[in-house]
Amino acid sequence: MLDINFIRENLAEVKKSTKEKGYKTDIDAILKKDDERKALLQEVEALRTKRNSVAAKMKGGKPSPELIAEGKEIKLKLADLEKNLDTLTDEVNTALKTVPNIIFDDVPLGGEEMSKEVKKWGSPKEKGVDHLDFATSRGWVDFERGAKVAGAKFYYLKDGLALLENALLQFGLAKVQEHGFTYMTTPDLVSSRVLEGCGFNPRTSDQSDEYYIEGEDLALIATAEMPLTGYHMDEILDEKDLPLFYAGYSACFRKEAGAYGKYTRGLFRVHQFNKLEMYCFCLPEQSKEIHEKILAIEEDIWQSLNIPYHIINIAAGDLGAPAAKKYDLEYWSPVNQKYQELTSCSNCTDFQARSVNVRVRRKDGSLEFVHTLNGTAISLARAMVAVLENYATEDGKLKVPKVLQPYLGNREEL
Repeated sequence: MLDINFIRENLAEVKKSTKEKGYKTDIDAILKKDDERKALLQEVEALRTKRNSVAAKMKGGKPSPELIAEGKEIKLKLADLEKNLDTLTDEVNTALKTVPNIIFDDVPLGGEEMSKEVKKWGSPKEKGVDHLDFATSRGWVDFERGAKVAGAKFYYLKDGLALLENALLQFGLAKVQEHGFTYMTTPDLVSSRVLEGCGFNPRTSDQSDEYYIEGEDLALIATAEMPLTGYHMDEILDEKDLPLFYAGYSACFRKEAGAYGKYTRGLFRVHQFNKLEMYCFCLPEQSKEIHEKILAIEEDIWQSLNIPYHIINIAAGDLGAPAAKKYDLEYWSPVNQKYQELTSCSNCTDFQARSVNVRVRRKDGSLEFVHTLNGTAISLARAMVAVLENYATEDGKLKVPKVLQPYLGNREEL
């Protein structure tokens, strides 16, 4: 959430970012409603002052009937105005949630097609083995029985693929710990406040990606970013303790409501998968440098696995509400002969922290909101796709990447 005063002081920039991100929020209408709120607040405060004055006059003796009548009238009028003020305040806060974060100056403008390649690594292979055909032939994945018990795009992992998933997790975990992240497991459910505080507001109503629990103020998480965002909710952190680096492991649940027309084969896009997510709470002046650090860790992981990739600076029209800037790491798919999304990392500045009320106390005693960042260490379903496409052989064997062998009993192939 953006601060209403920040919006007023940076109106042109906020309007530009809102438009470039593809949101149709009427910023002027929000400011007009906030003007109404402020005017009503002044009226309420004046009436409270008058109420206190009347109450003071009633002390020390028997009040006159006129004074008593005036006090009752003020009380009734104030009750109505305070109710209206609460309603207006809620309306303003609800409207503010539809305003996305501003974008950094180096974010490309335009839609998804305008995202800019900033780096390329590795030598792309000319051909590979389809991950779904390979895993099915080995009996390593079962979508049919997954659909029988939970519906389409749910699955069972078995034998070699289940072991590969575990090896990838252990490898990713070793990497993030090497870089100073504290390992955490997280709840798989969050409250609506945490969900909204993360800023995952769809541009349209048919894009909502979350599974909600009927009769409960809870939703299944789409990423560990959600419970990690809420970890320090309503807390004041000490400047000397920042930055804080966390690595959260969780199941992730997504309806994939906005996935029409995207690549969906096999494990690449499913409704449930496991993921190791990097997250950071930091000082505002640290966030840009830490964003590059998180990207470097993602690159370290995929270079160690020897999977060719490129890095793209995501265009404004493809950024979600919370991100001021986002990098995607896309691996080269030898099967489809194109780069496909694999990991991402975002700088959300103070957008999420303001919503969940996470602040830092500076050395001089002042308070301000922290910055939050997130990045994928290992998204296991897609990681398995990338490994199978690059390491499976046409004779039905899987060559195990060297860095994963210690987590698979030092086996060189499965």
